[in-house]
Amino acid sequence: AMHANKTSPAKQKEGRDISVDMYPFIRKYKDGSIERFLRSPFVLASPDQGGNRGVATRDVVVDKATGVSVRLFLPSRAADTAGRNRLPLVIYVHGGSFCTESAFGRTYHRYATSLAASAGALVVSVEYRLAPEFPRPAAYDDAWAALQWAASSSDPWPEFPPYGVDRLWPFVTAGQAGNDTEELTTERLNHHLC
Repeated sequence: AMHANKTSPAKQKEGRDISVDMYPFIRKYKDGSIERFLRSPFVLASPDQGGNRGVATRDVVVDKATGVSVRLFLPSRAADTAGRNRLPLVIYVHGGSFCTESAFGRTYHRYATSLAASAGALVVSVEYRLAPEFPRPAAYDDAWAALQWAASSSDPWPEFPPYGVDRLWPFVTAGQAGNDTEELTTERLNHHLC
Protein backbone atom coordinates (compact mmCIF):
# COMPACT_ATOMS: atom_id res chain seq x y z
CA ALA A 1 0.00 0.00 0.00
CA MET A 2 1.17 3.52 -0.78
CA HIS A 3 1.04 6.24 1.86
CA ALA A 4 0.92 10.00 1.45
CA ASN A 5 3.71 10.47 4.00
CA LYS A 6 6.25 9.11 1.49
CA THR A 7 7.02 12.59 0.22
CA SER A 8 9.34 13.46 -2.59
CA PRO A 9 12.58 15.03 -1.32
CA ALA A 10 12.26 17.85 -3.88
CA LYS A 11 11.08 21.37 -2.98
CA GLN A 12 11.13 22.26 -6.67
CA LYS A 13 10.52 20.38 -9.87
CA GLU A 14 11.72 21.77 -13.17
CA GLY A 15 12.12 25.21 -11.58
CA ARG A 16 8.55 25.28 -10.18
CA ASP A 17 8.06 25.67 -6.44
CA ILE A 18 6.03 22.91 -4.77
CA SER A 19 3.43 24.06 -2.23
CA VAL A 20 1.91 20.66 -1.31
CA ASP A 21 3.66 17.36 -1.93
CA MET A 22 1.57 14.26 -1.33
CA TYR A 23 3.68 11.99 -3.48
CA PRO A 24 2.83 9.36 -4.80
CA PHE A 25 -0.69 10.71 -5.11
CA ILE A 26 -0.67 14.38 -5.98
CA ARG A 27 1.53 17.46 -6.04
CA LYS A 28 0.35 21.07 -6.03
CA TYR A 29 2.65 23.86 -7.20
CA LYS A 30 2.68 27.43 -5.94
CA ASP A 31 1.50 28.58 -9.38
CA GLY A 32 -1.74 26.62 -8.69
CA SER A 33 -1.09 23.79 -11.13
CA ILE A 34 -1.73 20.19 -10.06
CA GLU A 35 0.20 17.02 -10.93
CA ARG A 36 -1.55 13.70 -10.33
CA PHE A 37 0.56 10.55 -10.21
CA LEU A 38 -2.09 7.85 -9.79
CA ARG A 39 -4.07 7.60 -12.99
CA SER A 40 -5.48 4.65 -14.84
CA PRO A 41 -5.54 4.89 -18.63
CA PHE A 42 -8.78 6.37 -19.98
CA VAL A 43 -11.30 3.89 -21.45
CA LEU A 44 -13.85 5.04 -24.03
CA ALA A 45 -17.50 4.21 -23.47
CA SER A 46 -18.88 1.74 -26.01
CA PRO A 47 -22.31 0.37 -26.93
CA ASP A 48 -20.55 -2.88 -28.00
CA GLN A 49 -21.65 -5.42 -25.43
CA GLY A 50 -19.75 -8.24 -27.10
CA GLY A 51 -16.33 -6.71 -26.49
CA ASN A 52 -17.06 -5.73 -22.90
CA ARG A 53 -18.25 -8.84 -20.98
CA GLY A 54 -21.80 -8.37 -22.26
CA VAL A 55 -22.02 -4.81 -20.91
CA ALA A 56 -22.63 -1.67 -22.98
CA THR A 57 -21.37 1.64 -21.62
CA ARG A 58 -22.40 5.23 -22.18
CA ASP A 59 -21.36 8.60 -20.72
CA VAL A 60 -23.99 11.14 -19.68
CA VAL A 61 -23.65 14.65 -18.23
CA VAL A 62 -26.06 14.80 -15.27
CA ASP A 63 -25.42 18.38 -14.15
CA LYS A 64 -24.55 20.88 -16.87
CA ALA A 65 -23.78 23.63 -14.34
CA THR A 66 -20.97 21.65 -12.68
CA GLY A 67 -20.08 19.31 -15.55
CA VAL A 68 -20.66 16.25 -13.36
CA SER A 69 -21.16 13.13 -15.44
CA VAL A 70 -21.70 9.42 -15.04
CA ARG A 71 -20.78 6.33 -16.98
CA LEU A 72 -23.68 3.92 -17.38
CA PHE A 73 -23.04 0.18 -17.52
CA LEU A 74 -25.98 -1.74 -19.01
CA PRO A 75 -25.73 -5.56 -19.00
CA SER A 76 -27.04 -7.53 -21.97
CA ARG A 77 -29.46 -9.22 -19.56
CA ALA A 78 -31.43 -5.93 -19.53
CA ALA A 79 -33.02 -6.67 -22.89
CA ASP A 80 -33.87 -10.21 -21.76
CA THR A 81 -35.78 -8.95 -18.72
CA ALA A 82 -37.49 -5.97 -20.38
CA GLY A 83 -41.08 -5.72 -19.24
CA ARG A 84 -40.80 -8.61 -16.74
CA ASN A 85 -38.31 -7.72 -14.05
CA ARG A 86 -36.81 -4.48 -12.85
CA LEU A 87 -33.03 -4.14 -13.01
CA PRO A 88 -31.29 -3.28 -9.78
CA LEU A 89 -29.81 0.22 -9.81
CA VAL A 90 -26.28 0.57 -8.43
CA ILE A 91 -24.69 3.99 -7.86
CA TYR A 92 -20.91 3.52 -7.73
CA VAL A 93 -18.50 6.16 -6.41
CA HIS A 94 -14.89 5.45 -7.42
CA GLY A 95 -11.98 5.61 -4.99
CA GLY A 96 -8.91 7.81 -5.23
CA SER A 97 -8.75 9.82 -2.00
CA PHE A 98 -10.99 12.51 -3.53
CA CYS A 99 -8.07 13.78 -5.59
CA THR A 100 -7.09 11.07 -8.10
CA GLU A 101 -8.59 8.53 -10.51
CA SER A 102 -11.73 8.61 -12.60
CA ALA A 103 -14.90 6.67 -13.36
CA PHE A 104 -13.56 6.64 -16.93
CA GLY A 105 -10.20 5.11 -15.98
CA ARG A 106 -9.41 1.45 -16.66
CA THR A 107 -9.38 0.40 -12.98
CA TYR A 108 -12.89 1.57 -12.14
CA HIS A 109 -14.30 0.92 -15.62
CA ARG A 110 -13.31 -2.74 -15.29
CA TYR A 111 -14.76 -2.97 -11.79
CA ALA A 112 -18.11 -1.42 -12.80
CA THR A 113 -18.25 -3.65 -15.90
CA SER A 114 -17.73 -6.72 -13.73
CA LEU A 115 -20.35 -5.52 -11.25
CA ALA A 116 -22.95 -4.90 -13.98
CA ALA A 117 -22.26 -8.27 -15.63
CA SER A 118 -22.29 -10.25 -12.38
CA ALA A 119 -25.22 -8.53 -10.69
CA GLY A 120 -27.29 -7.94 -13.83
CA ALA A 121 -27.69 -4.34 -12.65
CA LEU A 122 -27.60 -0.93 -14.28
CA VAL A 123 -24.46 0.58 -12.77
CA VAL A 124 -24.13 4.36 -12.64
CA SER A 125 -20.48 5.23 -11.99
CA VAL A 126 -20.03 8.83 -10.80
CA GLU A 127 -17.32 11.03 -12.31
CA TYR A 128 -17.09 13.45 -9.39
CA ARG A 129 -15.01 16.62 -9.33
CA LEU A 130 -11.57 16.16 -7.78
CA ALA A 131 -9.84 18.01 -4.94
CA PRO A 132 -7.95 20.22 -4.47
CA GLU A 133 -9.54 22.15 -7.37
CA PHE A 134 -12.96 21.22 -5.96
CA PRO A 135 -12.68 20.63 -2.21
CA ARG A 136 -15.24 18.73 -0.20
CA PRO A 137 -18.23 18.80 -0.22
CA ALA A 138 -18.05 18.87 -4.05
CA ALA A 139 -17.67 15.06 -4.33
CA TYR A 140 -20.63 14.56 -1.98
CA ASP A 141 -22.76 16.99 -3.95
CA ASP A 142 -21.78 15.29 -7.21
CA ALA A 143 -22.73 11.83 -5.91
CA TRP A 144 -26.05 13.24 -4.72
CA ALA A 145 -26.68 14.85 -8.12
CA ALA A 146 -25.94 11.51 -9.83
CA LEU A 147 -28.27 9.64 -7.48
CA GLN A 148 -31.08 12.15 -8.05
CA TRP A 149 -30.57 11.94 -11.81
CA ALA A 150 -30.54 8.13 -11.79
CA ALA A 151 -33.69 8.01 -9.65
CA SER A 152 -35.53 10.36 -12.01
CA SER A 153 -38.17 8.96 -14.32
CA SER A 154 -36.30 9.80 -17.52
CA ASP A 155 -34.88 6.91 -19.53
CA PRO A 156 -31.08 7.07 -19.30
CA TRP A 157 -30.67 4.84 -22.34
CA PRO A 158 -33.36 5.53 -24.93
CA GLU A 159 -31.67 3.75 -27.84
CA PHE A 160 -31.89 0.35 -26.15
CA PRO A 161 -35.04 -1.73 -25.80
CA PRO A 162 -37.24 -0.66 -22.90
CA TYR A 163 -36.19 -2.09 -19.59
CA GLY A 164 -37.31 -1.44 -16.06
CA VAL A 165 -34.99 -0.06 -13.42
CA ASP A 166 -35.80 -0.22 -9.74
CA ARG A 167 -35.34 3.49 -9.08
CA LEU A 168 -37.07 3.36 -5.70
CA TRP A 169 -34.38 1.25 -4.01
CA PRO A 170 -30.97 2.21 -5.38
CA PHE A 171 -27.90 0.49 -3.99
CA VAL A 172 -25.02 2.87 -3.31
CA THR A 173 -21.48 1.48 -3.10
CA ALA A 174 -17.96 2.77 -3.37
CA GLY A 175 -14.25 2.10 -3.26
CA GLN A 176 -11.68 3.70 -0.93
CA ALA A 177 -12.42 7.43 -0.43
CA GLY A 178 -15.68 6.85 -2.21
CA ASN A 179 -16.83 5.02 0.93
CA ASP A 180 -17.11 8.33 2.77
CA THR A 181 -19.05 9.80 -0.14
CA GLU A 182 -21.27 6.71 -0.32
CA GLU A 183 -22.08 6.96 3.40
CA LEU A 184 -22.98 10.64 3.25
CA THR A 185 -25.00 10.18 0.04
CA THR A 186 -26.94 7.33 1.65
CA GLU A 187 -27.57 9.43 4.78
CA ARG A 188 -28.80 12.25 2.55
CA LEU A 189 -31.11 9.82 0.74
CA ASN A 190 -32.51 8.49 4.03
CA HIS A 191 -33.12 12.04 5.26
CA HIS A 192 -34.79 12.92 1.96
CA LEU A 193 -37.11 9.89 2.08
CA CYS A 194 -38.03 10.06 5.77
